Order: sequence, then structure tokens, then C-alpha cells
Amino acid sequence: MEKLHKGAKWKFRIESYFGLIIFYLCFFIPFFIGVKQDSLSSSILWLSLVPLLCSLLIAEFFVHLSYKNWKYELTKDSLRIEKGVIIKKYKSIPYERVQNVDITRGIVARIIGFSTIDIQTAGYSAYAAKGGMGQSEGHIPAVSMKEAEKIRGFLVKKITGKKQGL
Repeated sequence: MEKLHKGAKWKFRIESYFGLIIFYLCFFIPFFIGVKQDSLSSSILWLSLVPLLCSLLIAEFFVHLSYKNWKYELTKDSLRIEKGVIIKKYKSIPYERVQNVDITRGIVARIIGFSTIDIQTAGYSAYAAKGGMGQSEGHIPAVSMKEAEKIRGFLVKKITGKKQGL
């Protein structure tokens, strides 16, 4: 099975840290607005950084595990995806269900040098339209740009081959 691009760690890290910082700003900082500034409130403010730092360490640990446990494989008949830290998910997407293959490169992805692949499948897009998950069924978050083009070319050949009866 193939591993993700090393830049995936940064993608996972940015997503995790962003959520933690928003949580910190929403729940800890408002407590100190309007509080009389004295040594006790200053000490409490500094102590409130302890949960943030602990959360960042835990997030870093999960970033490492997420990267380590995210794998994909293009087999003869399907795309296999394996991911998860606490709950492992195994997906097998038959090529005949693939409808479209999209490659996206956000600003971070362009800087680090990776692409995200979204593989839309028959049936799953209707599920997503009715309030299901926000990602496509075949979501690969970080592969090299060259590998992304190679995967798209392979899948497009499989799609057109099935449509033409090959």
C-alpha cells in the first residue's frame, strides 16, 4: 500500500492546530475580558496556556499517527483506502462506480508540493447532497503532484475502458 506525501503531516497539523486555537480563543480568552488585571488573574491567564500546550502535544501525536495509518492502493479491480487512528476505516471503491476524478492544490499544498485527489462515485454524490459527509468517497488528502496525475490517468483509463466495454 502507498503512503501519503510527507506534506500530509502539515495538512493534518494545520487542521488540528486551527481547531485548537479557535477553541482556546472562544473558551479561555473571554473569561479574561473585563477582569481586573492583578497578579492572580495574570497567573490564571498563564495557567490557561497549560491546557492549550497539552492539547497541542496530543494533536501532534495524533498528526503523526494519522499520517502513519493513512494508506491507499490501486488494485486490479478497485481503489483501497485504509485510514484511522482510534477507529480504523477500510474502503474499497470498485472502478466501475467511479464517475469523476478531481485534483486540487490549495495554497499550502502548492507551497509544500502535494495534491489532493477526490474521486466521486455513483450513488455517493446523492448521499452527500442529502446532508452526508462533505468529502468525496475516494478522498486522498496528499500525494505528490506527479502521483496525482498518474492516479487520475489510471482511473480515467479504467472509466473509459468500462464505458466502451473493454
